[in-house]
Amino acid sequence: MTHNQRIAVIGLGYVGLPLAVAISRHFSTVGFDISQARIDELHKGFDRTGEVDKAVLRASTLRLSAKAEDIKGADVYIVTVPTPVDDANEPDLSPVLSACRSVGAVMSKGAVVVFESTVYPGVTEDICGPALEKASGLKRGVDFFLGYSPERINPGDREHTVERITKVVAGETPEVTDLLAKVYGVVTTGGVFKAASIRVAEAAKVIENSQRDINIAFINEITMIFEKLGISIYDVLEASATKWNFLNFKPGLVGGHCIGVDPFYLARCAQDNGHHPEIILAGRRINDGMGPWVAQRVAAQLAPGSKVLVLGLTFKENVPDLRNSKVVDVIRELRRLGHEVTVHDPYADPAEAEHEYSETLTTSLEGLSGFDGLVGTVPHAPYLAFSQENFATLVRPGGLVADVKGMWRGMDIPDGVRLWRL
Repeated sequence: MTHNQRIAVIGLGYVGLPLAVAISRHFSTVGFDISQARIDELHKGFDRTGEVDKAVLRASTLRLSAKAEDIKGADVYIVTVPTPVDDANEPDLSPVLSACRSVGAVMSKGAVVVFESTVYPGVTEDICGPALEKASGLKRGVDFFLGYSPERINPGDREHTVERITKVVAGETPEVTDLLAKVYGVVTTGGVFKAASIRVAEAAKVIENSQRDINIAFINEITMIFEKLGISIYDVLEASATKWNFLNFKPGLVGGHCIGVDPFYLARCAQDNGHHPEIILAGRRINDGMGPWVAQRVAAQLAPGSKVLVLGLTFKENVPDLRNSKVVDVIRELRRLGHEVTVHDPYADPAEAEHEYSETLTTSLEGLSGFDGLVGTVPHAPYLAFSQENFATLVRPGGLVADVKGMWRGMDIPDGVRLWRL
């Protein structure tokens, strides 16, 4: 391997763009995305995901294109497209298969195709390999080779970036594994781990997020138990965290592109191989039911037809990412129960909220006042900075402040305003 290697990154979302920018510092790199609108935005230095700063993007040598011919003849293709689930929570591999068709149509003999998309063990070799063969007319293991290196991007996280994390790599031959170790080893200071096989690397990724999902599900379930006892889960966690080996997970609305999705990939793999995954699916049921449960607890403290302000729509704090947001479940349940709901988020894109959820979003608190209930669902920085004046303006006397994420613990709420928190 030399620094003359030509690399193409397929998919320029939350995962692909930061990776492509980082790789372009060391190799000739093309970033490909099927959305011309996305490419046009990036050419102007605007990254709607907020993962890459404008100055960094403009200074990058990364070439950007929505034309498949511009990735023709690359030495290494890195596929970073989404792997969602469908309405039945079954794995939807159509974005990956579409990427295989695009790559297969332009790749040359000797190419290495690496997948970073989260899948269950066997997808890279048993599904993607044949798809690439069909699209290219080339023979896997002879004319081109497969690899896998699971993505570990955490949206909004400026500490665990692609340049700092440990990258797991695996190729279908030792030579491919070595090649990937060298490519990623140049990019990251966090080191490279060579997995025993592609299937091992796929499995490692899918259990990372499944493990978090299960741990959060336990906390969500005991939150429901303690709520019946009049005990705050945050008070309990504060006490429990004094034990040295306590795992300090927090309750929450588990959405996003990974934790709320990946366990279904593992579950499907288990079922296809004759095993019923009880813990994995139980965790999913609990976490998917958390939004309606929160809404019901809030509604029980409000008069019929109350005006409610929900603060936060993104799936986590301080990012614009709306993918698989479970706040939507809270909103829809409140409306189903007869309440009038207004939704505010300072980071989310109103057009995307309308497109994804048919939700009218306000991005300014100016002019909002007198709500019967306020529900804090996402601990965005502007909400953490709230003062008594904010609550006094937004909530009428006798109204309710519902603190789902414990963001206002220890804060004095105005007299006459009720407080409910997990």
